[in-house]
Amino acid sequence: MSVDIVDLREFYYSPLGRLAEESIGVALSNLWARLPEERLVGLGYAVPYLDRFRADTERTFAFMPAGQGAVNWPVGELSSTALVFDEELPLPDSSIDRILMVHSLEFAESPSETLKEIWRVLAPGGRLVIVVPNRRGVWARMEHTPFGSGRPYSRGQLTSLLRETNFTPSASAEALFFPPSKNRAVLKLRHAFERMGKRFWPVFSGVLIIEAQKRLYQGLPVAARASRRVFVPVLAPRGVPTTRTR
Repeated sequence: MSVDIVDLREFYYSPLGRLAEESIGVALSNLWARLPEERLVGLGYAVPYLDRFRADTERTFAFMPAGQGAVNWPVGELSSTALVFDEELPLPDSSIDRILMVHSLEFAESPSETLKEIWRVLAPGGRLVIVVPNRRGVWARMEHTPFGSGRPYSRGQLTSLLRETNFTPSASAEALFFPPSKNRAVLKLRHAFERMGKRFWPVFSGVLIIEAQKRLYQGLPVAARASRRVFVPVLAPRGVPTTRTR
């Protein structure tokens, strides 16, 4: 079950959430420096990280799963947000250059089907970056952050899943070595925790970040499948009644 959009937004507005965003954002920037004139999709709740890249992209979308809910993004601009089902993305084949998954794969009902759908919409040579809770990390064991919900992964599990769905894993990174504490004294030491964690205990990071490339040299079976979901809006807008003049 996905974390509610309200809880995700409140977490990233909190001091702990802002520090988590900073730690993960630095790791992402090391993998993707610039994305000149490319099309980028953030799937899940990736909006805290999309602003780092969208200035260089041709266009950037924020796709949010129906079970999670959606918010308008970017704030104060025309919306680039869409409410989607992650196994049936509203995109044509080979139309996207990059996809960033944050708070997404760990909540997917069928992770392999979700990755197959991402393979479909990625262009030849397209790249995917997945951020997931680390099964060995302490963040996956604490429920007061969104990284403590859903299905955590080990590096081996994530690598095997990517290969099974026709992706080639390449670069990787780790983040969130500082404890998920709300104590200000502990949070002030986050830089020291991050430096020491990357050097001495990288296997215990809070999240795993893996980049993978769409693999083209292996055939995929084609099977027609009917949609398994019907979306019903919570609030159905109605037109303003008009009065007739005689």
